[in-house]
Amino acid sequence: MGRVLFVSAGPGAADLITLRGARALAQAQVVLADALADPALRELAPQAQWVDMGKRGFCHSTQQAAINSALVEAAQAHDCVVRLKGGDASLFGRLEEELEVLAQAGIASEVIPGVSAALAAAAQTQRPLTRRGVGRSVCLSTAMTREGELLGGRHADTEVFYMAGRQLASLSRRLLDAGWPADTPTSVVSRAGCADALASEHALARLADATALHGGRPTVVVVGAGAGATPGHQSPPL
Repeated sequence: MGRVLFVSAGPGAADLITLRGARALAQAQVVLADALADPALRELAPQAQWVDMGKRGFCHSTQQAAINSALVEAAQAHDCVVRLKGGDASLFGRLEEELEVLAQAGIASEVIPGVSAALAAAAQTQRPLTRRGVGRSVCLSTAMTREGELLGGRHADTEVFYMAGRQLASLSRRLLDAGWPADTPTSVVSRAGCADALASEHALARLADATALHGGRPTVVVVGAGAGATPGHQSPPL
């Protein structure tokens, strides 16, 4: 019986993986990789068998039950299995379900943290998610549930919405209804952490304008204190 290492690959470029994550890949005999993991990470585990798990949000993808079964089968046949997840495994990565199935099978596991897309978006635009005196709280959520319910409220000084690229117009209306002012700063970053990342800034009432630029790309939307430009500073071009 082997063990499973949940490795957080980071949000984009392969060099955003942590050193601990890279070392785990170097030990792996099998890597079960999410669709958004950079293919360049294969260079860190050339000896391993790579299996594409194809998981991408709520769209058509490898079913979770099949992933759970593949994890257990791989760990029963190999000493070291890596489950490679995009971003940070603990954020919207279905981690709990996979940990549970391993525990039920008596298989040891370890979770290695990583850089989430929200942090990469903040770094990309040089707009810190927290701001002294005005941005003391951050809320991370998905823009839409699996059942198709659009989420959006006013729960923190800075709200970050994952998987939001297809709901920008609806998200804008929902947030305005929740009490955010029309001129609230909003930062939109697609493929954060990647070489082809794109970023744009909008007043909340004009958030729908970002659709043409970011449509069809993994997108993070930052609303509120953390979305405003740093005083006296211009974000670097992407």
